[in-house]
Amino acid sequence: MDRLLGIDRRIIFIFVAAAITIPLIIRFELPVPATKDVKGIYDKINSLPDDSHILISFDYDPASKEELQPMAIALLHHCFRKNVKVIGMTLNPGGSGLADKAITEAGEEYNKKYKEDYVFLGYKTGVELVMINMGENIYSAFPNDFNGNPTADLPVLKGVQSLHDFDYVIDLASGSSIEAWIAFAKEKYKFDLGAGCTAVISPDMYPFLQSDQLNGLMSGLKGAAEYETLINRKSSAVAGMSPQSAVHVLVVLFILFGNTLYFLSGRKK
Repeated sequence: MDRLLGIDRRIIFIFVAAAITIPLIIRFELPVPATKDVKGIYDKINSLPDDSHILISFDYDPASKEELQPMAIALLHHCFRKNVKVIGMTLNPGGSGLADKAITEAGEEYNKKYKEDYVFLGYKTGVELVMINMGENIYSAFPNDFNGNPTADLPVLKGVQSLHDFDYVIDLASGSSIEAWIAFAKEKYKFDLGAGCTAVISPDMYPFLQSDQLNGLMSGLKGAAEYETLINRKSSAVAGMSPQSAVHVLVVLFILFGNTLYFLSGRKK
């Protein structure tokens, strides 16, 4: 009993490593049913007519790439399939490269044209001030796009003057930017807002869903996997659910095992 209670932590690490690698080698898929929170975003984009304008704010950096980049890619594929205009931006200084790569690769896959079907505005510092400025005039907030093109000359922004003119806004966040979008933009300029976030901050977002300040939410890798399932394009998020689920099961078994040994040892004494 004492030997089991004092088990070498390296043995636990070996079990965790096996739980991660075996599903990747065997390659089995688990069902990923979509929740109503994820379907809220999917249904909203599906309801938009051609040439609608969607603003996606890529407010994350490489540290949270594994959770949020699959969300971004799945969203972009859905948008381009629906023939809506995509306007990308970021309020995170580490998000420019990830956002530009995602939006460019997805656009090229669907033969979409930069400036006409999509644009990446780039990074702007200030967060709340940027949102307020965009609410008044988007061309004042972003005089040029990420590549230096004057935004006033971009066909993709035709008919858009401010945040109020977007048919949908989505924030993909690893920090507190979702709350800022709600407080400084949505409530003042009245547009529909969806969000995606890392799993660790998702519990803080559910009150905004219940108050209808968010019409949908993708949470962590599971939220990305649900969206991939909805658009029938299973990719890295769905593939990542098998090792993630295996590790979760292993952690639960370790907890049960440890508590069982603890109570048995206490009863013995």
